[in-house]
Amino acid sequence: MGEAPGAAMSVFTDAELCYLTGGRQLGRIATVGADGTPHVVPVGWIYNAARDAIEIGGVELERSKKFRDIARTGRAAIVIDDLESTDPWRPRGVEVRGRAEAIALPTPLIRIHPERIVSWGLGGGRSARTIPSQPAGGG
Repeated sequence: MGEAPGAAMSVFTDAELCYLTGGRQLGRIATVGADGTPHVVPVGWIYNAARDAIEIGGVELERSKKFRDIARTGRAAIVIDDLESTDPWRPRGVEVRGRAEAIALPTPLIRIHPERIVSWGLGGGRSARTIPSQPAGGG
């Protein structure tokens, strides 16, 4: 799995880390509403290497449905993808599912802690794996 100099081991592979830190800024976050209806919207995001997590920000984030859904359920998924080529057709991307936090202060953000990672088109074919649970405070 990936490892940055001086950092703890990442749950992401080297190929996934390279992709996630390669300048992509748009993803799609999925949450579930109180009535069970899926909710998917585009978001800006960053990879937080210190926490080995995906973080989402935005204008008035704390007033959004996605923020309320995560505050209620503690779960979310995000897909970050693009097309490496259209001829031939080569999609690639990373899906991260897991425990999520809706953090209101000091700056509102959503943090997704990976529990399941699926990636495709990143040089090694497709990868899908479940991440072992970490003890409380371990991420």
